[in-house]
Amino acid sequence: MATNWPKPAEGSWTEHYPELGTGPISFRDSISPEFYALEREAVFKRAWLNLCRVEEIPNTGDFLTKPVEAADASVLLVRGDDGVIRAFHNVCRHHGNPLAHSDNAPGPSGEIYGNATQLTCRRCGWNYALDGALGDAPGGNPPGDGYDLLPVHCDVWAGFVFVNFDPQPRQSLREFLGPMVTALDDYPFHKLTERYDWIAHNNSNWKIFADAFQEYYHVPALHSQQVPPEVRVPNAGFTCGHFQIDGPHRLVSTAGTRRWLLPKEYMYPIERATRSGLVGPWHTPDLGELPMAGLNPGGIEPWGISNFQIFPNIEILFYGGWYLLYRYWPTSHNAHRYEAYTYFCPARTVRERIEHEVAAVVLKEFALQDAGMLGGTQAALEYDIIDEFPLNDQEILVRHLHKATGDWVRAYSDEQRTAGVA
Repeated sequence: MATNWPKPAEGSWTEHYPELGTGPISFRDSISPEFYALEREAVFKRAWLNLCRVEEIPNTGDFLTKPVEAADASVLLVRGDDGVIRAFHNVCRHHGNPLAHSDNAPGPSGEIYGNATQLTCRRCGWNYALDGALGDAPGGNPPGDGYDLLPVHCDVWAGFVFVNFDPQPRQSLREFLGPMVTALDDYPFHKLTERYDWIAHNNSNWKIFADAFQEYYHVPALHSQQVPPEVRVPNAGFTCGHFQIDGPHRLVSTAGTRRWLLPKEYMYPIERATRSGLVGPWHTPDLGELPMAGLNPGGIEPWGISNFQIFPNIEILFYGGWYLLYRYWPTSHNAHRYEAYTYFCPARTVRERIEHEVAAVVLKEFALQDAGMLGGTQAALEYDIIDEFPLNDQEILVRHLHKATGDWVRAYSDEQRTAGVA
């Protein structure tokens, strides 16, 4: 949508956030193994990381594991007898064997799901209570105190379960999220429990992929299939109406074309038949009063999408009555695991189920269009021929992600030098 939205008083978003700079930027932070090694320590072992939602382990004894390669960890999340979700390193204290096991098929990222009254190591037989306390050992001879499971800091916001590997987190989860994100406290995530998910292993740095979802400048060129060929406008542009930054987190909001109000030639037959597509189901469920001041802080009308990018590696994209969740998990300096989840209100009819499935499939197709390009982008960047890339005003959040990551790395490096470590 190429609308001339009002600019900040300074005249542009770039001038509104002068601390991000105005010149070309480097993407060397996305091709350097040395930078990635620092990033793992400075970011992924210090920031709060979202691993799952509470609905994934709803009952006492439910557990799941989650690999976090960038932190050299496998995390075991368990709901205890007291209803509290706790996190531990998925390692038995006896010989280091992975603790969690289940007869269920692993999840798409290698997660192990199950339910147990206690956690028992298959190798040595040591068992642990749901709160991580060591219980019995074979022969009735436990080694004494100090051999409980190793905990990982864990907290929950709005049903999203976060962990932090820092021995002493510098902020609580709520302090880390800040006011822009916590303005969504009252969003009814708990009502949207019909989930579609898929995983892609992409040959690109995690930040390069995240960049594709924090600017919409590329949309008319790469995603021209949004409308049938007969009505495409050559050299069309797309302008977002609002950008916002809060600490390391960022937000972009766009207007939304009500496709069902357009002439039929602007829609594909499948959209008309199913009343669903790229912008989701045409029918918006009644979710009650929404926190619109938090969802749409720029007051964009007609509001379409708000994309909240929670540092370092998750994005929540809100549409009318449903939302998307993306996570980018680095597996090396030039590869990552991309997780995508689509959440709807549980379907009450066959038609509603079809609407949800069509929206999920169409959104997957458009996301894979980005994914299909970015392996080539990574390879070209690694030629290391160009080190200055110009960004326009609509790409202000790309500046922010790379600067925020660099700031965390510099702060970590400064601490190490002060401590005489490096």
